[in-house]
Amino acid sequence: MSSTNLKIHQPTASRKVAFLGLGVMGFPMAGHLAQAGHQVTVYNRTATKSIAWCEEYTGATTKNGAVNQAATPRLAAQHAELVFCCVGNDNDLAQVTLGADGAFAGMAPGAVFVDHTTASASVARELYSAARNMGLHFIDAPVSGGQAGAQNGLLTVMCGGDKAAFEKAQPVAMAFSKAFTWLGESGAGQLAKMVNQICIAGLVEALSEAIAFGQQAGLDMNQVLDVIGKGAAQSWQLDNRGKTMVADKFDFGFAVDWMRKDLGLVLDEAKRNGARLPVTALVDQFYADVQHMGGQRWDTSSLIKRLR
Repeated sequence: MSSTNLKIHQPTASRKVAFLGLGVMGFPMAGHLAQAGHQVTVYNRTATKSIAWCEEYTGATTKNGAVNQAATPRLAAQHAELVFCCVGNDNDLAQVTLGADGAFAGMAPGAVFVDHTTASASVARELYSAARNMGLHFIDAPVSGGQAGAQNGLLTVMCGGDKAAFEKAQPVAMAFSKAFTWLGESGAGQLAKMVNQICIAGLVEALSEAIAFGQQAGLDMNQVLDVIGKGAAQSWQLDNRGKTMVADKFDFGFAVDWMRKDLGLVLDEAKRNGARLPVTALVDQFYADVQHMGGQRWDTSSLIKRLR
C-alpha cells in the first residue's frame, strides 16, 4: 500500500471475492480487500490495469489470501461469495452484470453483488430484480469520501437492498470503509448518495461566493477561514478545500465531470419524484460553465473560478 494509506486492517475470515472496475476508486478498494487477507480476483475493461493491480498486491496478502485477474466479469465472479463493483455509469454497470459474459452469469446461487458505482436508483432496482430472479443478491452501495477515502480505506458507504445480504457483505466491506450502513430497500443507497451530492453542491457554491466576496473586500481569507471555521460556518468543505480555493489549486480528486454526471442523476430523479431543487439545478449549470472554461478535470471546488 502507499504511504498515504492509513487503514489498519482488522482480521476477518478469508473470503473469495471479486472486484470489477479498477479506476481511481476501485484500484485501492480492491487493494484493501487483498490487504485484509481475502482471495481477490479482479476484472477491468483495460486488462493492463488488472495486471498492474496483481503485480502491486501479489505477496501483500496474508497467508490465506491470493490475487488473480480474469478476462471477463463472469470469470471473475465464478466461485466468489461477494462480487464488488465500481464502474462509471448505468451502462457500464449493465455491461459488467448482464449477458453471457456478465458477472451474474458466473455467480453461484446465494452470492452477493455489491455495487459501489454512483448510478441511478432505477438501474439499481432493475439489477436487484434480475439478480433475485437468478437466485442472487444485489446491494446498491455508492460511496462518499473520494479518492483519498478509497486510498485510506475510510469510505462512507450507503446501502440499499435486502438486510440479510447487506449483513453478509458488511464485515468484508469494512476493509475499505469507515461506515457501511443499510438504509432500506433497493435503491435507497443511490437515493442517499443523491442527497449527499445535493448537500455538497450547495456548500461548495456558498463557500466559493464567500471566499470571492472576502477577497474582493480585501480580507486575508486564510485568516477569515480559520476564524469562521470555529463557528457555525464550519464544514468539511471549508476545512479541506477553503484554503486550497484561496490558493487557486484544484487538483484534489473528485472532478467536475463526475459531479455533473451525479447531478444529472439527481435532477432526473427529482423529475420523477416531484422534488424541487432550484439551487441544485443552478449549481449544475455553474459546473457546466467550469467545463466550458476547460475545467472538466478540476476538482469540484473549482466553482470559484467562475467568480474571479
